[in-house]
Amino acid sequence: MTALTLNRWNLSIGDGQPLVVIAGLNVIEDLDLALATGRHLKAVTGELGLPFVFKASFDKANRSSVKSFRGPGLKDGLKILAEVKAQLDVPICTDLHEVEQAEPVAAVADLVQIPAFLCRQTDLVVATAKATGAAGGLVHVKKAQFLAPWDTKNILSKIREVSDVGVVLCERGSSFGYNNLVVDMLAIPEMKKLGAPVTIDATHAVQLPGADPRTAGASTGGRRDGVAIIAKAAVASGADGVFLEFHPDPDKALCDGPSCLPLDGARDLLASVKAVHAAVQQSA
Repeated sequence: MTALTLNRWNLSIGDGQPLVVIAGLNVIEDLDLALATGRHLKAVTGELGLPFVFKASFDKANRSSVKSFRGPGLKDGLKILAEVKAQLDVPICTDLHEVEQAEPVAAVADLVQIPAFLCRQTDLVVATAKATGAAGGLVHVKKAQFLAPWDTKNILSKIREVSDVGVVLCERGSSFGYNNLVVDMLAIPEMKKLGAPVTIDATHAVQLPGADPRTAGASTGGRRDGVAIIAKAAVASGADGVFLEFHPDPDKALCDGPSCLPLDGARDLLASVKAVHAAVQQSA
């Protein structure tokens, strides 16, 4: 597998490359929080010598309740992400949900993410591939909770039929009965066989969909303590990057707090996954 590169940032992901860290906030709350979180993570990853992409969503469209916090929306959200990019000099990852969002998102984000539930929506996949390819970015596709890892070949085929944009696949757990997800670590090498780098979304993999006891099921629960376990296991299984969400005070996060990690624990976790990745590289 040939590694993929974001040329503007001299950042590569794939076999033989450093472990890429895609990390930030679940959702944009305000500019100050985004800058503070991004600044801290850039410092930590810089100290550890790990490539860093700042992640935050401008809209969380897939919510359990219409009352759930969704974020600032496309216009204001992209403005904040562009400001983070400019001030911190870091590449940006964010997700989109509608065909019309593809071009404006690709103009700001370097890694344009297709959400798991939307990864089979042909019009969205095609629009994202074309816009991101034209802008010189990469597409990050989360594997749906209901999809077998080898079936992501169909997503890759759709994209490759319309664009030569580079594609990174993301494992984020599979539905296992009601209100539960499990991660099959064999999915990572299976997807890598398809010729794409693979990341692990350890944050969303610990979700308990529709099972947050704080809201009687009106939001998603999570098992925060499992994030580090899944991240390290996935890297040991060959993952080329880790996707992690942090917050200075996770219990006060406006979205998916039970699954995100305290920001002050970022260095210890990233040092651990770096060590695991180094061991895998040495034994390859």
